[in-house]
Amino acid sequence: MMSGQLILFDPQDTGSAAPSPCISVCQMDARSGLCEGCQRDINEIVAWGSASESARRTIWRAINERRDALFDD
Repeated sequence: MMSGQLILFDPQDTGSAAPSPCISVCQMDARSGLCEGCQRDINEIVAWGSASESARRTIWRAINERRDALFDD
């Protein structure tokens, strides 16, 4: 994967494991508290490595909701 390419994932699709949303653009936005690259908050980033598949899908649902709010104006 090239750095900076947005990753799309449907957490309802159980045909594959949830990929990391990290795109190596790791900069926290002070206003939103979210990473500008992956749209996760710091707690989600820290938890990702030890998170269960279910927890990762929950994080992906939150990411998708945030992206919808940010990009679907």
